Amino acid sequence: MGILYSEPICQAAYQNDLGQVWRWVREDRSYINIQDGFNGDTPLICACRRGHMRIISFLLRRNADVNLKNQKQRTCLHYAVKKRFTFFDYLLIILLMPVLLIGYFLMYGCTALHYACEMKNQTLIPLLLEAHANPMIKNKDGETSLDIAQRLKFSQIELMLRKAS
Repeated sequence: MGILYSEPICQAAYQNDLGQVWRWVREDRSYINIQDGFNGDTPLICACRRGHMRIISFLLRRNADVNLKNQKQRTCLHYAVKKRFTFFDYLLIILLMPVLLIGYFLMYGCTALHYACEMKNQTLIPLLLEAHANPMIKNKDGETSLDIAQRLKFSQIELMLRKAS
């Protein structure tokens, strides 16, 4: 069924309607970062929830704010990491999201690499490491990405992180 949004651009992004997203942005550029009244999702978060790469790319090229959080304190990256994008989709996201290149994504004190490890996302982890994400940064619980991989017994991810350390 899906989610219903109070903001039409959020609904359009969630439903993969690039034409409507374009129309709303053309009408008023502030719609790019508008937050929905129900849950605080932005159009970028909505598109990432469903893995709609064309809309994600469109919004990022127009400087959508990747750091805005919804009411659950999650940014678009939380949802993007949960989706199983192709290698090239992740590459596009990294190129368009400078926050990933730095390796810092503060959600519950975690970096993007922490979260990718928790989600066992073996496609995104090598891209983050190539972009110089630091696997030794500790989250608010004092865990590094390597610690998370060890705790969850993700041996392939642990090996990747050890090589990068």
